[in-house]
Amino acid sequence: MAVNSKAVAFELSKNSIHADNDSISVKLIIKGRVQGVYYRVNMQKVAKENSVFGWVRNLSDGNVEALLEGYQANVNHVVQWSKIGPENAKVDDVIVDFKEYTGKYGDFLIQHDEA
Repeated sequence: MAVNSKAVAFELSKNSIHADNDSISVKLIIKGRVQGVYYRVNMQKVAKENSVFGWVRNLSDGNVEALLEGYQANVNHVVQWSKIGPENAKVDDVIVDFKEYTGKYGDFLIQHDEA
């Protein structure tokens, strides 16, 4: 399955305290038709290509949740991609919640679905 190459602008405000090389952590909730369309495996590929670490999983409500950590510019690229997703996805909304950077992830994994 090919990764959709469309891009949607995602930038922090110019008043943001983050610089492009700062490490950040964000939690995403991706809403829409995002399960059964290879969303997680494609997000894993995009994250790894951008040196972003963390995880992605399906939620029981039909949405997808992800935690991304890495340099701001790299994380922003994955967030941009998440607003489009893979070819057969239809993303309605992406909720972005900034978290405390931990640095505890050394890979980007697909987790088991939410119990």
